[in-house]
Amino acid sequence: MSRETVERLESEIRQSSGDLRQLREQMSRVLVGQEDLRDGLLRALLCDGHVLIEGVPGLAKTLAARTLSDCLDASFTRIQFTPDLLPADLTGTMVFQPDSGTFTTRRGPVFSQMILADEINRAPAKVQSALLEAMQERQVTIGGETHPLPRPFFVMATQNPIEQEGTYPLPEAQVDRFLLKLLVDYPTAQQEKVILSRMGGHTRPGAQRVLRPERILELQLLTDRVVVEESLVDYMVRLVEATRYPAGAGLGELEELISYGASPRATLALQAASRASALMAGQAYVTPEHVKAVAHEVLRHRIIRSFEAEAEEVGVEEIVDTVLDRVPVK
Repeated sequence: MSRETVERLESEIRQSSGDLRQLREQMSRVLVGQEDLRDGLLRALLCDGHVLIEGVPGLAKTLAARTLSDCLDASFTRIQFTPDLLPADLTGTMVFQPDSGTFTTRRGPVFSQMILADEINRAPAKVQSALLEAMQERQVTIGGETHPLPRPFFVMATQNPIEQEGTYPLPEAQVDRFLLKLLVDYPTAQQEKVILSRMGGHTRPGAQRVLRPERILELQLLTDRVVVEESLVDYMVRLVEATRYPAGAGLGELEELISYGASPRATLALQAASRASALMAGQAYVTPEHVKAVAHEVLRHRIIRSFEAEAEEVGVEEIVDTVLDRVPVK
């Protein structure tokens, strides 16, 4: 890449920093704390990926998704997943018109730019598969006719880690379709006091629209242009490979703790999320710190623990920590 090209890229990224800063500020007007959730949503959006959000009820998962759509002036649909939901309730169906004797297409709620799939694990497998197919293909087939989905198309799915009765857990192969998995934790005591003062009355703060969907598409293209040096590509490959063959990476203690490691889709996601992290930091190059910053979000839902790990209560987060600590940046 020529110096002139790099300078042009750096100039574009500096200009984009103002847009992203406004987006963060507007989201923070509504959300208290939750910086990791906010930034994770933005990273996934910049990568043109989708995100799975896990947390107990009441931690502003739905509020975060709605606030982001408000900031983008994008169409937004919240779909409450329930055991009686059908695929056609999601994608749409053909409706017979008695007057004309013909069928017309009635599009489902999936035809929005921002989708909140609330409690996705409460719907049966057919409905989950219909959504995940739309996420992957960016199109829906109704009555033999294919309909493209709007752009940008961003799915934020939530699931509750407790109250597993009456749920249909997402299969690991389907979870892998999400670019990132974000974990939402409880606020601190100080943050909770701010929540009470900000959200405890009848008047609640709202976010202003700062970006149009067309600008998001431009930022997605800019994210793809962030430079990833060959040494960083090697580092990402070695990180992911260490989850598949721990002994070969000098991590023999993980051999009995991992049943299946991350797939090549994880390596692609790691590169994309690292680029988004660099762009959000106003940098034109990916650094090892950007890779480490997104590694947990990318890998936590792609590593399947063994029975030994579950028996010893070794979590995926600990496994990823070990991989990051022991795999060197060459």
